[in-house]
Amino acid sequence: MAFSMDVAVIALFIPTFFLVSVTPGMCMTLSMTLGMTIGVRRSLPMMWGELLGVGLVAIASVVGVAAVMLNYPLLFTVLKYAGGAYLIYLGIQMWQSKGQLAVPQNPEDIPQKSAKALASQGFVTAIANPKGWAFMASLLPPFIDATKPMVEQMGVLVTIILLTEFLCLLLYASGGKTLGHLLQKSGNVKVINRIGGTTMIGVGAWLAKS
Repeated sequence: MAFSMDVAVIALFIPTFFLVSVTPGMCMTLSMTLGMTIGVRRSLPMMWGELLGVGLVAIASVVGVAAVMLNYPLLFTVLKYAGGAYLIYLGIQMWQSKGQLAVPQNPEDIPQKSAKALASQGFVTAIANPKGWAFMASLLPPFIDATKPMVEQMGVLVTIILLTEFLCLLLYASGGKTLGHLLQKSGNVKVINRIGGTTMIGVGAWLAKS
């Protein structure tokens, strides 16, 4: 059976989505914050949750769920404010050097936030972003050929999306971890928490207002 997508289309889609994915946004900012406070490895569950959300958004956008949801904005409103309020709450805790995401004075005292909680955090951030829905709904259709098998094309595009998104999440988390180490060496643990807290509050406010 012939391959369902032209190589030229794939070659164009890869850099297009990379440029969009690597641009600072809610998910990337969240990844950087967690990388700075709990490290890249412990941030992985959040990334898995975020990737699941992004994959669902991409598929749903193409099959028309986005259009349905746009007709029922209350669904978006509930998700936005619930997710935004939770992130703001976490940010306030970090500002006070409290909670499971805050960095303690003694690195050995860093609390363990459950993988489930981190995954849920990433998932909610991904699916509660109306801009993500609008972007997927507008970006993906031009790369799909209606005369070819839809499932195969979506499989290729979603695979590219998830791999690219994961790479960018790792880049941001690694950058956050490096920044956190530099601040920790100089004894500025409170600065780490306040930077992370401010960022988290900003992400929560952005999520609620977008």
